[in-house]
Amino acid sequence: MSRPSEDQLIARYLAPLATAPGADGLTDDAAVLPEGTGDLVVTKDMLVAGIHFFPDDPPGLVARKALRVNLSDLAAKGARPVGFLLGLGLPPDWTEDFLADFSAGLALDIAAFGCPLYGGDTVKMPGPLTLSVSAFGRASRTVRRNGAQPGDLIVVSGTIGDGALGLGARLAEREPGSAPDWLKLLAPEHRRALAGRYLLPEPRTGLAEAVAAHASAAMDISDGLAGDLAKLLKVSGVAGQVTLADIPVSDAARAALDLDPSLLTTMLTGGDDYEILATLAPAAWAAFKAAADAEGLPIAVIGEVSSGEGLEVIDAAGQSIPLGSGRFEHF
Repeated sequence: MSRPSEDQLIARYLAPLATAPGADGLTDDAAVLPEGTGDLVVTKDMLVAGIHFFPDDPPGLVARKALRVNLSDLAAKGARPVGFLLGLGLPPDWTEDFLADFSAGLALDIAAFGCPLYGGDTVKMPGPLTLSVSAFGRASRTVRRNGAQPGDLIVVSGTIGDGALGLGARLAEREPGSAPDWLKLLAPEHRRALAGRYLLPEPRTGLAEAVAAHASAAMDISDGLAGDLAKLLKVSGVAGQVTLADIPVSDAARAALDLDPSLLTTMLTGGDDYEILATLAPAAWAAFKAAADAEGLPIAVIGEVSSGEGLEVIDAAGQSIPLGSGRFEHF
């Protein structure tokens, strides 16, 4: 059976996702975003099979992750999503079943996050599946990384380390013989929970307005808490101290850490958390916490900003933990 042409592919699988008026059903070369109040915030992330996800990951989850990692960036700037563009580079072995599952997954998150597709491009690739998403949001105040001040609290949403451990759990699902001892001993429900956090992150879009209203600096945690926080502190020209015991971890991650304490470094530096990291004045904490509680989103104070430079993560003995570069490195 012959494959559809590019125009047929777009009409069959992608145009049904582009229902916003300015998208014109993907029948034009450009789209018109709706007018709105506040800053127009733009972000882009690329995902490549074999690097950012496994080639045999479910297509619907791959599509949703590609959108969600961008929505996480928007939320950390204080922006609510208003739409996105999709670049889809298909490998030689693509199938219509893949596209059907991919577009169905994307449709779920377009509806869930109110983030319509406005356009993009589709090309044939000689290499692996490659995705590029450019997402747009509106913020009453865009929160940058460079506003942290001495005395600010350091705050994170959700739990830290699940994505990095989940990468190992997902690898073990694909190659059971590769499972390390801790993963072999971990309860099945905990393995599933960790793999699920890796496959499908939860962008904290419900915190966007609170970030815009109260944060002095913010970013999302994609390359590891320690390294991303160090980056925020550096661009703000300040230092920071984090108390290890205050970093929130899930039951699954805690169970893994109990089995292998050396996993701590992976949890703090491995990335794929897609949680919000913010700094705010102590006087703003109560309002920020109330806003998070209203959205049902967990947040925690993990440390404090100070004068100087650098980041220290302090253990129960009061000692600084060495973490190397502290983050996932793309190159």
